[in-house]
Amino acid sequence: MLDATCHRHGGTHKCLKELLRHKLVHHESKKYDGYRLTNMGYDFLAIKTLTARGVMSSVGRKIGVGKEADVYEVADDEGNRMCLKLHRLGRTSFRAVKSKRDYLRQGSHYSWLYLSRLSAVKEFAFMRALQTRGLPVPEAIDQNRHAVLMSLVDAFPLVQIKELASPARIYTQLIDLMERLAQMGLVHCDFNEFNILINEEEEITLIDFPQMVSTNHANAEELFERDVDCLIRFFSKKLGYVPSLDSALKRVRPNFQARLASPSAGDLDSELRASGFKREHQAALDR
Repeated sequence: MLDATCHRHGGTHKCLKELLRHKLVHHESKKYDGYRLTNMGYDFLAIKTLTARGVMSSVGRKIGVGKEADVYEVADDEGNRMCLKLHRLGRTSFRAVKSKRDYLRQGSHYSWLYLSRLSAVKEFAFMRALQTRGLPVPEAIDQNRHAVLMSLVDAFPLVQIKELASPARIYTQLIDLMERLAQMGLVHCDFNEFNILINEEEEITLIDFPQMVSTNHANAEELFERDVDCLIRFFSKKLGYVPSLDSALKRVRPNFQARLASPSAGDLDSELRASGFKREHQAALDR
């Protein structure tokens, strides 16, 4: 926070007037006389840092708007297109954020900018770890403040698709993916048609990871089954493919207990300290 009483006619005041003109800071005068950083100002700082690192050089069109983020197409000096996700948790209520982000301490107060930064840090860590293990996710390139830079996937959200050439194959791949995540100790918690991308060759890519929790989370199995129900509902109602009516389908629902059957798959919840993972769980795993 900057005190407006200092250097009212000096260089600092002139800089603040310029920042105000571009809406990078906001003037507060009710409880105190000072300035606070705006979302646009935070955007500027993150983009300036990523540009200084040489990983990107230009910002293009907005390609997505969600409840908790804005997504832009960006490029580097060589014209390589990428995706820049700016987290904006202030669009949801604090109660909703707390219910999804239990790594926040109870009774503490946080600014939305800080919450957005935590969300971006989490997403980048999850994406990079899943990418390393060969899961179909975007490539995690860089992260700063509330911004995550990733590869641009040439695909559409599943919600925009009205017909699939091989719905059974896609459905099977998706429930296999949910099970692979469970084997690694993770539940996506938002595994739906908005966060599944599919290209013209019907190859899938999973996105949006900040809300992921450990399979040791108190509500993990409930959240897992909710994801499965959401997927079945979309395929049944929107695509006209009802998994339970397909006799050729080997299984309709993935197995939440898959981790117990494949203990060698790795404990990403432990490695990344996913929500719901506790030290006593690690002690139990080590025994």
